[in-house]
Amino acid sequence: MPATAPSVPSGSSGPAGPADSTVPPRPPHGRRRRLALGVLATGMLMIILDGSIVTVAMPAIQDDLGFSPAGLSWVVNAYLIAFGSLLLLAGRLGDLIGRRRMFLAGTAVFTGASVLAAAAGSPAVLIAARFLQGLGSAMAAAVSLGILVTLFTEPGERARAIAVFSFTGAAGASIGQVLGGVLTDALNWHWIFLINLPIGVAVLALAVAALPADRGSGLGAGADVLGALLVTAGLMLGIYAVIEVENHGWAAAHTLGLGALAAALLAAFTVRQTAARTPLMPLRILRSRGVAGANLVQILMVAALYSFQVLVALYLQQVLGYGAARTGLAMLPAALVIGAVSLGASARLNARFGERNVLLAGLLLLLGVLGLLARVPVEADYLTDLAPVMLLAAGFGLALPALTALGMSGARRDDAGLVSGLFNTTQQIGMALGVAVLSTLAASRTESLLAAGDGRAEALTGGYRLAFTVGAGLIAAAFVVALTVLPRRPAA
Repeated sequence: MPATAPSVPSGSSGPAGPADSTVPPRPPHGRRRRLALGVLATGMLMIILDGSIVTVAMPAIQDDLGFSPAGLSWVVNAYLIAFGSLLLLAGRLGDLIGRRRMFLAGTAVFTGASVLAAAAGSPAVLIAARFLQGLGSAMAAAVSLGILVTLFTEPGERARAIAVFSFTGAAGASIGQVLGGVLTDALNWHWIFLINLPIGVAVLALAVAALPADRGSGLGAGADVLGALLVTAGLMLGIYAVIEVENHGWAAAHTLGLGALAAALLAAFTVRQTAARTPLMPLRILRSRGVAGANLVQILMVAALYSFQVLVALYLQQVLGYGAARTGLAMLPAALVIGAVSLGASARLNARFGERNVLLAGLLLLLGVLGLLARVPVEADYLTDLAPVMLLAAGFGLALPALTALGMSGARRDDAGLVSGLFNTTQQIGMALGVAVLSTLAASRTESLLAAGDGRAEALTGGYRLAFTVGAGLIAAAFVVALTVLPRRPAA
């Protein structure tokens, strides 16, 4: 098998199942296909931006709407629960009713919910709007990769398209922090949501013109209602239990009880898929070592990268005293180097050396990022202590496109949306675990150092160092999984 981005079979599925029942869209060519890629990337960028832009404006939102400290976390949690728990279902529904239709509906829901969030005058309205934003994001994001891999079937073209798409996710968080700080300081927090209106309208208008219509295989081909209820409820409870660990602790009855219930629901879903006539998620997709290994690597990698995307920003603000806008600008070099590698080199490297090898190289660079951060001083100099970290972030630009290609490697035309939804779901699971594990460890270490008499800056730095060290361990585990589970592919 060539060491390039995998192709999606368009005809018989071979021994894995019957011939694809999805009615394939007529593939667009030239400018229209490039426009379609731009639409998908912009839609994903809007979703990623929304996830990071909110964190910068949280203090202003709390002051204006009168959130309690505990209630404020639900501005983020409501979005994460809806987004993470509905991705798998949305991806499968996209295969059944049409991925273009699902993308348009999701973008419309997200845009409308953004306007509602911008107009919110109470905590309840804002939390409801954030849940709806998560719903719309799940609908659009779940099928985006599925659309992409059916648009770009030639290996080289697909590798370049995945590189562009992956760049939007890698750079979006840094851009969101800059934009969130600027909008909040120059205008007010309402604009961090209102800015989605023109972007969403433009994406909808261009998507109608650029994305090829597809009818899907019909609800009768996989309308497993019981399976949908089991997996959605299991993921929702599981994500909720994880994000509430910081408030209750890992050994609390709240965490253990909800975690056990979530595990039971997901186990029941798995059993259901083996018996259902039209399963929501055919388990054959997990028999692909590329798909299963890539999703496991992603959980570990994304959990670790929470420490880079969030804890570095907190370190800059709480220890070094940076403001919101300066923090975003300080992390901007990472976004630039990620973009340069993703867009300029990753596709060629994947074609030359294979996605597995490029992923391994990217993980080694990321291990260097977190290794340096684990030794970050209390009074850091940006040029000597942090600039090398930002440059080594090139590992994101190598790892993410390669991992995305591997994660979509088992997709057939009739289940590309499902495989895309699965890949996005494991990303959210990794993020939730990163928030729960690393932030809890950092907070606990900080509290113990404060109790021992350390100053606030020293205690905070000690907590962040521990989180960065654990993050490095997660990256090392991801490297081992990639090395032992992902299939070898000869270079082209």
